[in-house]
Amino acid sequence: MNIKTLIEQHSQQATNSIPDWMIGCFKRRSISFASGETDIDTHVFWLQGRNLTIDLRLPIESEMVANQSWEQCPAEALYQLANYEGWSADSTWEGNQLSWSGGTSFQIHNRWPEPAILSRVGDCMIEASPFESYIEDWRIKSRELGALLSLELISEENLTTGELRHQGGALIINGDWAGLVLGRSSELELDKHTQLRDHVKQGSADIPFLKQVFNFETSVAKGNLTEGFNINFSTMPTRVGESLFELDGFEFDEENNEVLQFFKEGVQQIKRRFSIDTIEAEFAYSGTTEWHEKSKKWFDTEQETIGRYLQKLT
Repeated sequence: MNIKTLIEQHSQQATNSIPDWMIGCFKRRSISFASGETDIDTHVFWLQGRNLTIDLRLPIESEMVANQSWEQCPAEALYQLANYEGWSADSTWEGNQLSWSGGTSFQIHNRWPEPAILSRVGDCMIEASPFESYIEDWRIKSRELGALLSLELISEENLTTGELRHQGGALIINGDWAGLVLGRSSELELDKHTQLRDHVKQGSADIPFLKQVFNFETSVAKGNLTEGFNINFSTMPTRVGESLFELDGFEFDEENNEVLQFFKEGVQQIKRRFSIDTIEAEFAYSGTTEWHEKSKKWFDTEQETIGRYLQKLT
């Protein structure tokens, strides 16, 4: 069956969940540090299911590796690729903090180990460090009623060759935005006190090692359930502009409560297994939040000055 039919016919909402106002696709507008400095240029996406997160962080376009696979890259470009960030993880909301555990990451150490103190007004979600080291401004991009699909990848296997291609990862659909993470088939046995980029720099001529390092994908795409989702940003430059995933070949495994997908790459048959976080045909994404009655009255009364230059930033 196709993905749209799967969502419509096998809807099941997670019993536990983070708050609804945190669910959606967000793009970071800025991060400000205790140093007094602010970054408004790094491309950062956050896709959130009920209990599952996808995160992608890439440099500005002029510093991205353009339309090259790792096999085609000189040492300098390999170093750039090895500095990309993409991951998926389980998310837990407790008190006013969101924390992450498990999952899989392109980097070999956790660059963002702190939990997040979160609040939201309108289309703006603020993430604050509990140690006051930084504060981030996120803007929601999924703003209309749409599907919410959140699946955790168990494995991806080449049925033709018997090769295990990926373990761990996620597929999240937030309305007209979607993200995919495909983890490595095996963990990198590297010193985590050394940055991945430096391991790659030292092993830039070691083809088997590089193949293992770059056997990882985090991609973010825009589209819909009927025509598909085309990739806008990815840790794999050659994937930009391609379809995020095949829309067909899905099956619901009722016995194990899993989602399976079968598709072909050339003559080879590929199988993906997913555990289910949530499958919902309709979720009320929105760029607004609820007003307090007195605040709304104040906002309406003072529109002549407050509303002079208002605009939507996404």
